[in-house]
Formats: sequence, C-alpha cells, structure tokens
Amino acid sequence: MHYSKRLTPDEWLRRLCPLALLFAVLNGYAQTPVEISQWEVERGTEDLTLSVQLQFDLSVAVEEALQKGVPLYFRAEADVLKERWYWYDKLQTSATRQYKLAYQPLTKRWRLNVSAGVGANAGQGLALSQNFDSLPQAIESIKRVSKWRIAGAQDLDPHSRYRLDFRFQLDVSQLPRPFQIGVLGQTDWDISISRSQVLLPENSK
Repeated sequence: MHYSKRLTPDEWLRRLCPLALLFAVLNGYAQTPVEISQWEVERGTEDLTLSVQLQFDLSVAVEEALQKGVPLYFRAEADVLKERWYWYDKLQTSATRQYKLAYQPLTKRWRLNVSAGVGANAGQGLALSQNFDSLPQAIESIKRVSKWRIAGAQDLDPHSRYRLDFRFQLDVSQLPRPFQIGVLGQTDWDISISRSQVLLPENSK
C-alpha cells in the first residue's frame, strides 16, 4: 500500500523553483509589441503618400547584438492592390524601404542606411545615410515615415478602388547565419506589424 507524503515547505520551494525559472525565461522571450500611433494616407492628383509613426522598444537580446557589431535590417513594404470582384486583387504597384542599422566602434556612433524604391525599383538605390550619437536617436528615425511616396498618378485610375497593404518588420533573414539559427523560436526578435486601408475612387470623396 502506498501512502501520500506530505511535503515540507523546503521541498515545495525546491519543486516550485524550476517552474518559476521557466516562467521567467518565457517572459524574457515575450514578443516585442509594435503599435501604429499615427497613420495618414494622402491620395493626391500627382501621387499617393503614406506617413506612419511606429512605437516599439528593442529587446535586451536585440540591443546586445547591435552593441556587439551585428547589423540589423528593418524592412517597410507597401503594396497597392486593385480590388476585383471577379478575381483575386491585382497588385498595381509596390514600394519598399530597407533600413540597415549598425554600430561603429571606432567612432562610437550609429550609422543608418536607407535604400528605397517604387515599383520595379523597390528596394534599390541608396536614398539616405545618416550618423547618430545614440541608439534611441537612430531607432526614432526608423519609426518615423513621413510623406513616403507609394505610387505615382500614372499608377492609379482615379475611378477605381484600391487597397493599401503596409508591413514593417525586423528582417532576421539578413542576420549572419549563426544568429539566424540562434534566434529561431525567440519571439523577442519578432518585431513586426501590418495594416491595410481601402482607397476610394476620387469621384466618391
């Protein structure tokens, strides 16, 4: 016959410690929340522009990688799709911005390179290169997108209805291979958000 053994307080503590450690580890790998605090789409007679203000904080693991000289790549994408009731929506045009952020140990400054493009040239060409004295300054520049030209007037029919799909993410696929393997399953490297908006025909406004 088996008798149940009443555990002493010390034994309970020893059993609970591994569980507490597990919860602490999982909490450390919590997904980095990303929010959009400002969003403005302007469809004018000459072009379509997007202004976005993002809100997010880097996790400790991401900051440590930057401090060790690992460059990070953030990517913003905007697709304009023409809505079609009889078939899948048609991709009309797209725009991409890629942000490369790296720490310069010799100068102790942060360098941000931004490549951008529209349509067939999406993601091509160096549009901006800046140096910052601190990491928060560099990150703030990435969070703020002002008057981003998504499409030209020739790309949009003023009488048609479109949908704008916006995506922003930390592109872990461009990390060095050892880091790509190491961050698998770690949600503190998951910095991403998406949002869509319908663009009504000009004559319906």
